[in-house]
Order: sequence, then C-alpha cells, then structure tokens
Amino acid sequence: ALKTETGNGLEEATVSLGGTGVSTDVNGNYLLTMPYGQDYTIVPGKDNDPLNGVSTFDLVLINKHILGLEPLSTPYKMIAADANNSRSITTFDIVELRKLILGIYTELPNNTSWRFVDKSYTFPNASNPFSAIFPETKQIADMQADKLNEHFTSVKVGDVNGNAVTSTLTSTEDRTAGTLLFDVEERSVKAGETFTVNFKAAEKVQGYQFTMNYNNLEVMDIVPGTNMKVDNFAVFAKEGALTTSWDGDGAAEFAVTFRAKSGGNLSQMLGVSSRITKAEGYNADSDRLQVAFRFNSPNGSTISGLGFELYQNMPNPFINKTQIGFYLPQASEATLTIFDESGRMIFTQTGDFTGGYNAVTIDRSVLNTTGVLYYKLETATDSATKKMIQTK
Repeated sequence: ALKTETGNGLEEATVSLGGTGVSTDVNGNYLLTMPYGQDYTIVPGKDNDPLNGVSTFDLVLINKHILGLEPLSTPYKMIAADANNSRSITTFDIVELRKLILGIYTELPNNTSWRFVDKSYTFPNASNPFSAIFPETKQIADMQADKLNEHFTSVKVGDVNGNAVTSTLTSTEDRTAGTLLFDVEERSVKAGETFTVNFKAAEKVQGYQFTMNYNNLEVMDIVPGTNMKVDNFAVFAKEGALTTSWDGDGAAEFAVTFRAKSGGNLSQMLGVSSRITKAEGYNADSDRLQVAFRFNSPNGSTISGLGFELYQNMPNPFINKTQIGFYLPQASEATLTIFDESGRMIFTQTGDFTGGYNAVTIDRSVLNTTGVLYYKLETATDSATKKMIQTK
C-alpha cells in the first residue's frame, strides 16, 4: 500500500512492476499479478496537482526549520521541504514553493508532486534523511511467492504540515478562526488617473496569501513593505489579478500603483479572491484566517471578503475522479451541471451548500465520455463556467 506517514491511503497513484502499471484505491492499496521466477522493480508514482496541501504556512514552517527555531520533526517532513530536490533544505526551496503558490509555476521544475520511500527503510540519521540515498523503489529478485507487504510511505512535496488531500475519503480543512483585514483608504478615481493604494494588515500574523482582483485598472508598480520583496508578488494582467504570498515578522504593509481605465470607487474595483492563490492568513497561534479588505472613508468602513467563486477542478486533466471546488458568500442552493463539447448536458446535481468553501467529487462513471468538458455552477444570484479534461 501507499500511505502517508500518518496512515492516510494515497488514491490514484500508479504502481508499476515490469512495465505493467495499476492505480491505487481509496486506501492506497494496489494489486499486481505477475509470473513467478522473475526479477521485478516496484515503482510508485504520482505527479499531478502540485499545489495540493501547499500554502504559505508551509513556508513559515520550513523557514523556522532553516533558522533552527523549530526543526521539522520527521525525515518525511524534511523530504517534503526539499522542493528543488537538492538533498538539502535551503531558502531556495521556499523561493520555488512560493512561485508555485503565486501561480508563476504550474509544477516544480526539479521535483515530482509526490515522493515515495520504502516503508521498511530505516534512516541512518533521522535528523538528516539526505545523509544516505533513501530507496524510492523496491527490488524483488526471483519472485517465488505472493508479496503482500510491499509498502511505501507517501510524501507530498511542499506539504510539511500534512494537510494534503490524499483520497476521496479525506477533505480539505476549511475552518477559520477569524478574518485578517487589510485596511485600504476608499476613494473615487477618474479614467486615466495614476494613483497609489496602501494595503495595511490590521494585525500581526505569521503569514498570508491571496489573489487580488482588480477591474478597470492596470498595475503600474508594486512597492513591497518591510521584510518584503518583489518576489512576494506576481501580476497576471490578462486575468486582472495580482497574487501575493508573505511570511515574516511584523505588521505587513505594501503599496500598489494603478492606472484607472475608467472612473469609479476603489471598493468596486478591488476585491479579495482565491482564484489563483487561495486567500488565507495564519495568526500567532497558527490558526487559519480568512482575508478581507476594509475600505475606510469619513462615512465609515466597508468590509469586502470573498464573493461567489468557481475554481478549477483538481486534478485536471483527470482519469477516474476529480473535485470541483467553489466558494459561496453565504449558505445557498446551488446547481452544478457538466456539458460535453457539443453543449449536451451529461451531469447535473442540485444541493444546499454551506457558506464558504465547498467541493463536489465527480466520478468518471457518471460522465460516460472523455475529452474536453465544461462545468457550470449556478445559484439564484450568480453563475460561472469552467473547462476540464477527462482522459482515458
């Protein structure tokens, strides 16, 4: 079986033996039937959805390990921290993971999404798993009997706090302990005007990440605050989005210079989103926080958090199962519909969903088709459509 160090089975990983490959079930189990009397190498692999379980909070923990403040407690967490596969844990691993979080990378250039370690292997030095080469495959010489105990420990690269979703039996944790507010001065802007907006966190946190949507605006410049660099940001001009990921000490503050394409109030032009980088913060107790902007004016302040959002399905492309996530500002009824390329409806489901993050798991058996598909989420007030790919 393929299981994480905490015992969660890894679903939809591939295990190959002598060129024949099978997929693991929800408990991480696999069954391969091969002729006796031959030599075999068992090779596990899974290389999709690299952001699964990876957030700026992992960067906080990796940084504490590098500084010696709070060393990572197991060899598997250290292997997860080695994002660039250099057999060491350095600030370069943080740089690489941040690019993934910010949406600059779609995958890590020098690593796979998951690593596997022969479960029977004992690390000679548990505080440095890189001191010797650890076995990521298993050799079986002259197989004469059934082998039912060929287990591997699954390690999600970049996920050092172990919150990756490993199968349809586990779900994403979405409880939050409050909201991290960024104070912004409300103002009206004119078309063609260039102006600078300050974003100031209302409390000290260990880190945060979010996507900022901006409409009818153009980003001209970003001014990072104390303990911040330009590397803490990425701009996606085509999508009208800016992403940010920061971990550090002190109260976070930064500024963005925009040029207005049309006139309007700032609170109508800027918003918090999770569509590229998921919006979340981490307080001193390591609790997760929501993120919102607080637009302040002489007439009072308005708090604007996440609105209705439909996210890209994960994994995509998918073979057997995929999850479609979405965010609802408040509890409501919603309908998810899936269409094929010709616009024919092939699946629909209506349900009552809670306010916040929700996810629906789709099994290939209900789709009965392959190729490019479209999925649409509708509530009484909003709707959105995205594309996904089901492969054979």
